[in-house]
Amino acid sequence: MTTSTWLLFFTISLVTAFSPGPGTLLAVSNAVAWGPRKTMCSSAGNVLGVFTVSGAAMAGLGTLLHTSAWLFAVLKTLGALYLMYLGYRQWTSKTSMFDKALPTEAQTEKTNAALFRQGLLVALTNPKSILFFTALFPQFIRPQAPVLPQFLALTTAFTACVLSSHVAYVLLARNAHRWLGAAPRARLFNRICGGAFGLLGLGLLRMKAPA
Repeated sequence: MTTSTWLLFFTISLVTAFSPGPGTLLAVSNAVAWGPRKTMCSSAGNVLGVFTVSGAAMAGLGTLLHTSAWLFAVLKTLGALYLMYLGYRQWTSKTSMFDKALPTEAQTEKTNAALFRQGLLVALTNPKSILFFTALFPQFIRPQAPVLPQFLALTTAFTACVLSSHVAYVLLARNAHRWLGAAPRARLFNRICGGAFGLLGLGLLRMKAPA
C-alpha cells in the first residue's frame, strides 16, 4: 500500500480501537481490580481473539454471517450472554475494587489463565468484529498481490492499535484509582462498569443481521 493508504488504515484502526467497547471496558475493569500487569493477560487474550476473528473473516465467516441468520443469531446470543454475565458479576460484587491499594503483584484470586480466557471470549463472541473486518479489509487488499502477507500486515497493525488502546486505558484507570478511592465513588464505578457490560450485551442482542 501507499503511504497515504497506510495512514488511512491506521487512522481507522486507531479510532476503532480507542472507541469504548467490550475490550476496552474489560481492560479498565481488570486494571482497577487486579492491577496493570495482570490486565495485560486479558488484553493478550483479547488481542489473540481479534487476530483469530480477523482470520475467520478473511476465511469467509463474515460472508456466512451475512447469509446465515441462524449462525449470526447463535454467535450474537453467546456474545450478549457473556457480556451480561460479566456485568452481573461486577454489579453484584460485594467488595469494592477500590477497598485496597491498586495491586501490582500477581494475586491468587484471579489466575492469569482465567484473565486470558476472559479477554479471548470477549473478542471471539462479538460478531461486530467479524463484520468489521469483512467490510474493512477488502478495501485495503490488492487482489493482484499474495493475500496472506497482506492479511498478516493488516491484522498485525490493527492488533497493535488494540493493544495500544488497552495500555492507554490501563494507565488512565491506574491514575483514576486514587480519585475513586472513596467508598461511594468506588461502588458507583462498580455499578457503572457492570451496567455498561449489561448495556453492551443488550445492544448486541438488538443487533440485526446485515442484509
